[in-house]
Amino acid sequence: MNLSELQRKDVINMENGKRLGRIIDAEINEKGTIEFFVVMDHKFWRFWKSNGEFNITINQIKKIGTDVILVDQII
Repeated sequence: MNLSELQRKDVINMENGKRLGRIIDAEINEKGTIEFFVVMDHKFWRFWKSNGEFNITINQIKKIGTDVILVDQII
C-alpha cells in the first residue's frame, strides 16, 4: 500500500469512534522503516486552530479498511 492511499483514509479512534483526522506524512528512519505517521487533526482543517498534528505508530494501528484506519491508545 502506498502512502498516498493511506492519506485518503480517515483515522478513527477505536475507543470512542471519533474521527481524528488524516495521515499527512510519514517519518522514516535510516533503515527505511516507518517510525510513525503524522496525522492532521480534522478540526484543524475546519477552523485553522492550533498546531493540529500528532503522531501514531504502527503498533497503534489495529486495522486498515477500505475507507478508514482504526487506531488504539491515542494520547
